Amino acid sequence: METEDQDGLRPRPSQRPRIAIRITRLADIGASASVGSVADSYDNAMAETLNGTFKAELIEMQGPWKDVDQAERAIFQWITWYNEERLHSALDYVPPAEYEEAFWRSQEPTPQSA
Repeated sequence: METEDQDGLRPRPSQRPRIAIRITRLADIGASASVGSVADSYDNAMAETLNGTFKAELIEMQGPWKDVDQAERAIFQWITWYNEERLHSALDYVPPAEYEEAFWRSQEPTPQSA
């Protein structure tokens, strides 16, 4: 189990030097999790799947990063790829942005002759 230093940072021993990620607890900012509620990250299979995909495809496969700027750039690039470019089997292997654009185009009224 990893331990935190006095600043609330978790070092990652036995790995190359990497940035430490500040962990903010809900209680530290006066918030509380609504455990057991519907449609939140605690009880939402879709959110949990996205979190797992993010960790597996970005954090574990592409890290570590040298600094916060590098990590932020990697996260932005992954989110852009995930939302706009990835091929999704449920969308007939069409990127999400292209699929959404086609959907909205199909919702436009077609001109009818009189």
